[in-house]
Amino acid sequence: MNFEILKPFGPSIVKVVMPKEIVVGMNEYVDNLIKNKNEIDKLNHGKYLAGNVTNEFRLDVEFMKKIKWVEFLASSCEKWLLEGHNITLRRFDMIASWIVRQFKNDYNPIHYHSGQISGVGYLKVPNNMGETFQKDKTTNNNGKLVLIDGSKRFVCSPTYTITPEVGNFYFFPSYMMHTVYPFADTSEERRSVSFNAKIDDDAAKLR
Repeated sequence: MNFEILKPFGPSIVKVVMPKEIVVGMNEYVDNLIKNKNEIDKLNHGKYLAGNVTNEFRLDVEFMKKIKWVEFLASSCEKWLLEGHNITLRRFDMIASWIVRQFKNDYNPIHYHSGQISGVGYLKVPNNMGETFQKDKTTNNNGKLVLIDGSKRFVCSPTYTITPEVGNFYFFPSYMMHTVYPFADTSEERRSVSFNAKIDDDAAKLR
């Protein structure tokens, strides 16, 4: 498993690469689902989420079982807690997992999640998410995810910026504030998958 524990500020986060068969399976599932308006309306999860985006819908339980999605998330969390914090994970209960389809000018405001563990991974990323309006800017955050912890302190940044890449998945504590910037100049889709989960009390003390 391609696995990396990151500690850019207080809480640790994890970067892991999703198995190719999960990425392919999810994209095929989504591509087929968006052709069926009744089904996508039934799975609509947008009213429960913070995003101002094109689509936010839950993953079907049977589909998650088929691709062993929960097993992948649980094993990654188990490795994170054991190797990073010497804590043995005894329980991993999925609350929900959902797809976010984001296009030009869509965005996710600053928010946090329920449960104890959350995460996001990338299924599709535009080749070009546009330029900054001010051409002399040295930083372009279009379409990027920003994790936030506390406030600015001496030699410590309160933010960690992630550039989406297909296949990469990031785990973080569910209380961690985060946001996704809008992007421009493209008709391509930015597609991600997220989840919330509860874990056992001993592991949850990490927060």
